[in-house]
Amino acid sequence: MARSIVITSGKGGVGKTTLVANLGRSLADLGQRVVLMDTDLGLNNLDVLMNIENKVVFDIIDVIENRCRTAQALIEDKTVKGLFVLPSCHSYDASKINGQNIKAVVSGLARSFDYILLDCPAGIEVGFHRAVSAAGEAIVVTTPHISSIRDADKVIALLKSYQIDPISIIVNRARGDLILNSEMVDYKDIGRILKTPPLGVVPEDDAINLLSNLGLTVDSKSDGFSAIALLAKNLHCGTTEMFDVTKKYKGILGGLKRNLRKII
Repeated sequence: MARSIVITSGKGGVGKTTLVANLGRSLADLGQRVVLMDTDLGLNNLDVLMNIENKVVFDIIDVIENRCRTAQALIEDKTVKGLFVLPSCHSYDASKINGQNIKAVVSGLARSFDYILLDCPAGIEVGFHRAVSAAGEAIVVTTPHISSIRDADKVIALLKSYQIDPISIIVNRARGDLILNSEMVDYKDIGRILKTPPLGVVPEDDAINLLSNLGLTVDSKSDGFSAIALLAKNLHCGTTEMFDVTKKYKGILGGLKRNLRKII
């Protein structure tokens, strides 16, 4: 049976959907069958990010309302074998869909996949509760900024009320130069603040931002790709190896890079 994992955040703009897409790709690279399920009804951000918006025939609402079988709505990624997307709807009255509807879809998918990653709407409104009620595990995405950490703390408290276990965090858009200059909080400190174990840390990486905006995969030579590959390994194998976002800013050359970033 599949592991159903809701990936959520306290606020928008933390890179959650980008992480969902690339984590799914990395898990598929490990030989797992993965489905990305967009539960942000009406926005379709995952469709665009995965570059499949023109391939959508049926969506999650068609599945829920029995207009098609679940397999008919799934779209396989064109570059990674074993990775599928269940797209959201383009326009629909989301109030008609509840957590039981989403849970039924997840249960149907669980027999055919190893992982179901639910891309949850940001915030703690109805869409959040609808997605969370269908998940067995949770990952909260936060950035090192204090407002994001505070919002993540609220989300974690809500997740615990659902008795979801385990709950972990991903620290996204970490900058090694600022961490070494004591201008940004390190992932270890964020884990202590939130009393939740970090599953991974992902650096601020132009390769992720640019290629994700174009609907392409992340360059396998980039720091972002390496960090997400480690993240996928931690999730699948239970390891705790973290990408060192400070490595390239250490030493003499690293110091020059840090000073150059200050100027830029």
